[in-house]
Order: sequence, then C-alpha cells, then structure tokens
Amino acid sequence: MYVLYEDAGRFLAGRVMTESDSSLQVELDSGKRVKVKQAQALLRFEQPEPAELLRRAQALAADIDLDLAWEFAPEAEFGFADLAREYFDARAGVDQQAAALLRLHEAPHYFRRSGKGQFKKASAEIVKAALLGIERKKRIAEQIDAWAGELAQGQCPPPVREQLYKLLFKPDKNAPEYKAVVEASRRTQRAPLDLLTAAGAIDSPYQFHWRRFLFENFPKGTGFASLPVPAIKEALPLAPAAAFSIDDSATTEIDDALSVQGLGSGTIVFGVHIAAPGLAIAPDAALGKVARERLSTVYMPGHKLTMLPDDVVGAYTLIEGRECPALSLYLTIDEATLAITAQETRIERVAIAANLRHDKLDGIVTDASLEGTAPADYPFAAELAFGHRLARHLKAQREVVRGKPESFNRPDYNFRLERDGDGEPDGTERVSITARARGSALDLIVAEAMILANSTWGGWLAECGVPGIYRAQASLLPGVKVRMGTKPAPHAGIGVPQYAWSTSPLRRYVDLVNQWQLIACARHGRTAALAAPFKPKDVQLFSIISAFDAAYAEYNAFQGGLERYWTLVYLRQQGIVELDAAVMKDALVRADTLPLVFRAIGAEGMARGTRVRVRIAATDLLTLDVHASVVTKLDTAAPVDAAPETEADEADAAAGPLALAIDVNAIDEAEAATPAG
Repeated sequence: MYVLYEDAGRFLAGRVMTESDSSLQVELDSGKRVKVKQAQALLRFEQPEPAELLRRAQALAADIDLDLAWEFAPEAEFGFADLAREYFDARAGVDQQAAALLRLHEAPHYFRRSGKGQFKKASAEIVKAALLGIERKKRIAEQIDAWAGELAQGQCPPPVREQLYKLLFKPDKNAPEYKAVVEASRRTQRAPLDLLTAAGAIDSPYQFHWRRFLFENFPKGTGFASLPVPAIKEALPLAPAAAFSIDDSATTEIDDALSVQGLGSGTIVFGVHIAAPGLAIAPDAALGKVARERLSTVYMPGHKLTMLPDDVVGAYTLIEGRECPALSLYLTIDEATLAITAQETRIERVAIAANLRHDKLDGIVTDASLEGTAPADYPFAAELAFGHRLARHLKAQREVVRGKPESFNRPDYNFRLERDGDGEPDGTERVSITARARGSALDLIVAEAMILANSTWGGWLAECGVPGIYRAQASLLPGVKVRMGTKPAPHAGIGVPQYAWSTSPLRRYVDLVNQWQLIACARHGRTAALAAPFKPKDVQLFSIISAFDAAYAEYNAFQGGLERYWTLVYLRQQGIVELDAAVMKDALVRADTLPLVFRAIGAEGMARGTRVRVRIAATDLLTLDVHASVVTKLDTAAPVDAAPETEADEADAAAGPLALAIDVNAIDEAEAATPAG
C-alpha cells in the first residue's frame, strides 16, 4: 500500500509501513522513514510506484485547462477526486486524481482550499481580478527583464534614471526599477553605482552629490513660499555708538557687529550687537515655522541655501549705512585691567558704520599694527586695537580654565569658483583654494566677542529662570563630546561656565530660539519666564535640539563632501600629482597645503606626524576616493598637532564619499570668526 501526502505545501508519496488511528509510518524512495499524520494522507493506492505516480500526475496536471476545470467544478465544496471524475472520466484513476490535486493546489486564484483535499471555486469576479493581476505581473517581469538587459548593455532606461536617487539611497525593493538594477548587477557582476554610472544614469559627479543632498533633505525643493517681511511694530531707541562688523566679502547674513565707547577715559563700554529677526518673527508665525523646518543655512563652495528667505535676511542683516534692529550686549570694562564690572542687554536700533571684510584686511590688520609697532592705516584702528587687547585677555582666561592653550596649527581654506552670476554651480567651474591662518587678529577679535556674548547671555537666561539651548562639554578627555541641552553646564572645550549659541539668529535656528528667550528677559527681567515663548521643561525645546542636531550634522557633512569634491577638481585643474603630507594613523595622511585627508599605500605603520611625499595615482569625483602611495619619507617632522582635532575628523576623513561627515564639535571656538559665507 502506498500513500500520497502533503508536507509543508509539498506532495510526497511512499510505502505505508505501519498505521495507527492518528498516524502512519511511511518509507520514501530514498529509504528514509517519516511519520505522517492521518490528516496529511490524501490518496492511497496500490499501483503504480510512488515516483511513477508523481511523474504521471505532474504531466497530466500541466494539461488541465483551469478555465474548463473551473466550469466543471460544483458550486459547493468538493474534493479533488470529485473534480477528476468530472474533468477526466467517471472512473478517473489515481493518476488523474493526483493530477487534479496538484493542479487545484497550484491555482489558488481559481480554487481556494477548504480542508483535507477539499476545495471551493472562487467567484467569477475574483477569478477575473486574479487573472488580470497575473497578467500584470507577467508584463512587469518582462519589463524588468528588458530594463535589466538595457542596463547590462550600458544604456539607462528613462524610468530608472528618474528614480536614480531613490534607487540608490531610499529604495522600494518591490519596485520594478529596483529589481531591474538588482538583476542587471547580478548579470554583470557590477555594483549598482558602477552599473548606473556606466549606463549614463549620472550626468555629472557634481550634480550627483547635489541632487542626492536635495533628495534626502529638501524633497519639496529649496524655494520659499511667498511670505511678507514682518515689520517691527515697537519704536526702538537708537544706540549711542556706531558699530562695525567683520565678515568675509561673500557674507550676506551679517549677524553681529561691535562697538567701542570711552577709549582713553579709563572705562570702556564694549558693545556686541546681534541682528534681531526675533523682534518681528514669532515662533508660531509662518516665517518662524520656515526657520524651524530648515534649521540652519546650508553652506557649500560657491553657493548656499539660507535658513530664511533673502528678503527677510536683507531686512535684518546688519548692513552698513542703515540703522538696524539689534539685541545688544553692553559690557563695562576697566580700561587698565580689562575687568568686566557691569553688563546690560538692550533692544535697540544700531547705526552700522561699516562692514569690514577680513579677506581684504587680514594682511593689513596685523598684530603689529594693533599693538602700535606698525602703522594702522585702516578704519576703526583704535577700536580694533582695544578689541584685540580684550580678545587676548579673554582667551588667556579661558585657557586657564581649559587647562591648556588653544592652538590652530592648521589653516582654514577658502574656496572660490570662477563663474558668471550667482546661481547654482554646475561642477565644471575653475576653482581656487587659498589658505587662511586660523586665529588671525580679526578672527580672534570676533571669536572672543561672540564667545563672551554666548557665555554671558547663557548665564543671564539662567538667572532669569528662562530655559535656553546650551552646548556643554564635561571634559577634554578623548571621546567626551559636546552635547546640547536646556540647562547651563560648563563647556570644557571653550573654557566657559555655560555656552548658549545666540549670535547667529539669521543662519541658525537654535540662535533664533535663544534670541526669543533673551528678548523676553530684556523686556521682563526676573518675570521673563512667564512671557518667554518656551517655558521651563518645554518639550518643544527637546524636539528642536534633536532636529537641529540631525540637520546640522547632515548639512556639515554635505559641505565637507563638496569641499572634498572641489579639492579633487583643483588637483586635476592644476595638474598636481604629488603632495607633501603628514601621517595621521592607519595609513591616513593629511595634505600640507590642501584640505584633504586620504589613505596612502606605504604609510602603514609610520608614526603620527611623519612627513611624506605622496603620489596621486587617480581621483574619483563620484566616490570622492583618492588613490595614492608614498613616494618618499621627508626629513622634517610635522608638529604633534598635525593630528586631527577630533576622533571623528580622523575617522570620517577616509570614510569615503557617501558617508563623509564633519564633526561640529571642532568648530565651536571659531564659528563666529569664520562663517562659511
């Protein structure tokens, strides 16, 4: 006696060895014996042999016309043997019965299972819909095969091109375009990015980086809705002193300016004046929501996406020749000892006398000219001299708290693209890269003034019982990161008791939030907590911190990626094939005169700081990879600080194109002095 039974959706047959009320012991052709429940046994037979039965049944099943079988099938529930007798013959044998079972089982769109060997035919509507679905899947499969063939032959079908960034970074794995790329990759044994590049899906490496960033961060586009520029309704008093700003020539979002009163009198009033969009823009107003959605200005060489619309920036930027609304911090300072004896915050209008541009003055405003040992033929010479003296004093105080001096051995780099107009670059422009020493005199003046304001205002918020958004770092030990929170805490990296970003409200949403809180303090003093937009323990602040952290990291990573792109373009345009560099670790080297870190064959095992000359064999503008090897070891050693400022700097430098990131912790001290433009 033989039995045909079902096991996990498969049909098997074998010889019955023993049988009980609940189960059978069955021997398969392989000799293996299995236990089969009575409920699994569907058909018993004497002939033919099990393997022969399955062979015959499969051949017969392939010829069963499902439409005809569906017509023959009764409306009520039926067994597979019943259908075999209706379809084949009233005396249908085991071959035909097994064939009917196999065919019924593989056609759930015609017949649904109702129990042991039992089926019920589907309604005509369900069958029609199922057949349409099957036909549609067949056409899709054919389309996938055709697209995969085109990709394998080096041609990119338009639907795949249109889905490029989604396919690479946020794929729908059920989409036919995705399946076509996977199939083509399998056929050609090429990675998807290589495959799509070879097929012409990527027109330009620059556009690839740019469009990918927009796809992930600005899926709705970069434009702003048409919104009116709100006016400041209150009448503001005019500040007693004219102010000046210090920025790069390309900067349009001028957030800060300085003033100095009382030179030579023994008592100086030092003013830090910050653009005040918070006086007109409310958190829940349309523009407030726009700023919260974007969170920060996005910078890149030759272009930027501002946090606020251009006309709003133009209304509140501290442009020379205007009386601009400002939130001003006035510090009363002993001219001899530089001790701060009083502080006051005012909401006012400030006459901006000049916008000084450090890229034009860095070679003129020097330490020597500020200290009186060289001519000082430039505007606000006396005020800048005092600002420089104060800045050095403040820096020395912070370094005592830090426990070690700050050092800036590596320069900053300025990127300039030669092009007509101010639109988006296309990636083919000629680029110039110039080094700019960090910690220059003008940088130091602005940086220390902003650190002083951010620290002072952070403390004032706490005194008034008003929450703000702070940046804190518990220590300078490796791995201790800068964290954002709503309570004041020391920032060991800067050496201040608290630090709340407040000096860039036109380009960072965190600063705008803190400005709203500071305005409430300026208006209401100790009762400001009742009037401030954000109350103590306000969950919105935690939401803002989380969103800002994520966006700011993403924006900085993108800026770093594009700076790397333009650096590789610069290498090609200048025909540079060799560079001097300093070894970091794990075969990473840092170029001496360019913002470029990469792996070099031959640098393995060399001590940190070892100086080498490397040969650039190839660069890839799409992956941003550099293929290089050490040519020779140089005699001189690099300073110890040739190591990166953060562990993330070291790790990300060679992480490759699609994961490159810049650690924002490394830019706290200089953020005010070196805006990205």
